[in-house]
Amino acid sequence: MTPRRRRPRLPMLALIALAWPMAAGFGPDVDKTPLPVHVGGRTVDEGKAGQRFGWPGVYVEARFTGEKVRVQFDAPTDFIRLSIDGRERQVFRAPGKVDTVIEGLGKGEHLIRLDKLTETQGGESRFIGFELIGKGRAYLAPERTMQIEVIGDSHSVGYGNVSTSRECTEQQVHDLTDTTQAYGAMVARAMDADYRINAYSGFGVVRNYNGGEPGDSMVNRYPRAIPGAAEPLAGGDAEWQPDVIVINLGTNDFSTPVKPGEKWADADALKADYRATYIAFVRNLAQAQPQARFVLMGGDSFFSEVEQVKAALDGDLPGRVTARHVTGLTMTGCHYHPSVADNAKMAALVRGAIEGR
Repeated sequence: MTPRRRRPRLPMLALIALAWPMAAGFGPDVDKTPLPVHVGGRTVDEGKAGQRFGWPGVYVEARFTGEKVRVQFDAPTDFIRLSIDGRERQVFRAPGKVDTVIEGLGKGEHLIRLDKLTETQGGESRFIGFELIGKGRAYLAPERTMQIEVIGDSHSVGYGNVSTSRECTEQQVHDLTDTTQAYGAMVARAMDADYRINAYSGFGVVRNYNGGEPGDSMVNRYPRAIPGAAEPLAGGDAEWQPDVIVINLGTNDFSTPVKPGEKWADADALKADYRATYIAFVRNLAQAQPQARFVLMGGDSFFSEVEQVKAALDGDLPGRVTARHVTGLTMTGCHYHPSVADNAKMAALVRGAIEGR
């Protein structure tokens, strides 16, 4: 496929710097220069107040020349990785408000990046800004021509994926989750794409793990700007036009038997509801994103249902839907979840689907 070329989304705080004239770089040498940023993932743009976010896999990047840069964000529960020029400088572990200056960066152009590593189901974090201190120049943030979206559950979050043990406490699950080492981020890096991870542990298409939170689901949560807050995605998202939407949902729908009192009389009724809701969900996504192709992933326990969903969609979305069977994983992450190595296998499946292999 040939992705279309886009200009990355620039939030309002970036416009302060963009007010300066541009050539190769822009703005005169000044003591303090706000850096224009590129934001990846789903966020709520609040102008000068920054970007609020709760979905996993959010990242912020900026380019500049200079030897000193100020970093400001607020992460009450998240782990945030700071990288400069592709190398990790520090991981901030649930630090709260951070206002720090990184010095001694040396001459030449630099790329600064913050990555949200952990999952936040009930809270949120905020990116406030990058600021060049002293001599140097601000440049436009990196531009990529491809966009990949992932919609899923804990397997897409990277739940406990860096753990060396399947036995984990709730805190260890949080601390040992790294969405940058989940399959969606891996595929995006390999294909030099921007990515958005819309994933929520324990949720399915129509049924959540062990029948929990009846009436709610990932399909219901998907429109939310912050997964734990009942607010729709804010406006200003027109630049998000994914070339590929990967959906990996069904593990929680089918991992435990239907219990007495649930809305489905038996497993067959659950499967029928799953298929009908899934088909409608993809059709709605396809209408909103007519340029997107879809990769539907399914594990051993429900891949046959995914194949039926694909078959139903082929009539009105010809050539746009591919199904991939996820099997043979070691599941050595927390609570028998995919490890980093397993995520690499899933990434290869997705990339093969995108490239027609």
